[in-house]
Amino acid sequence: MTSNNFKDHFSSGSAGYASYRPTYPIELVDALAHISPGLGRALDCGCGTGQLSVLLAERFDEVLATDASAAQVEKAQPRDGVSYRAALAEDSGLPDASVDLITVAQAAHWLDLEKFYAEVRRVARPQAAVALITYGVLHVEGAVDRAVQHFYYDTLGAYWPPERRHVEDGYRSLPFPFKEIALPPLAIEVQWRMDDLIGYFNTWSAVKAAEKSLGSNPVEAVAETLRKEWGDPASQRRVTWPLSIRAGHVQK
Repeated sequence: MTSNNFKDHFSSGSAGYASYRPTYPIELVDALAHISPGLGRALDCGCGTGQLSVLLAERFDEVLATDASAAQVEKAQPRDGVSYRAALAEDSGLPDASVDLITVAQAAHWLDLEKFYAEVRRVARPQAAVALITYGVLHVEGAVDRAVQHFYYDTLGAYWPPERRHVEDGYRSLPFPFKEIALPPLAIEVQWRMDDLIGYFNTWSAVKAAEKSLGSNPVEAVAETLRKEWGDPASQRRVTWPLSIRAGHVQK
């Protein structure tokens, strides 16, 4: 299912997205399960290739994961208890009052929030939990982080879609008409080789926009810099992303 308002920045790179997007910590799912009124069904909207969906299945009996991009859904990670569906977040197709938790991870800035929140209220069970989740700009341990930050802010700055500002401010500028709950501070942390980082860069919408505008992939230049500073390319470095979570309960 698609919409004229759906901005598809990711279908063309769905395979890379599945391979290189970071995985959320299980502590995030534990925190969401803790504030949910039950563990029967979770709805993960804008699921991409299922990074959060499969983790939700560790705590919830059933997970419905939806994404407007059929290409993303096609590449999604299979997991018992998770059903994938190509559908808009604003139109899940679920029955009224049937969901304990509604999540949107790294996708709320693409949604028609007024329509999405109406859908949240429709499908939510009494006191269901809702969470908008986003991770900020990555940091890589060591001196190579300077090159990473320069690439993100300076090389690609003009190519990020305007909605990206909501990610950078942790979704604080988005409306959130629910009774808000503070969750403990969390972060994504991985150990990556240089090629993992380069693969991740190539999933960025700004890289695709820059390549279209410039006629060449800007990742190639930053990869040369990284090769000089990384050392053994097979060695791993710690990469972290701060998590920002706006969570609350749906008042019926």
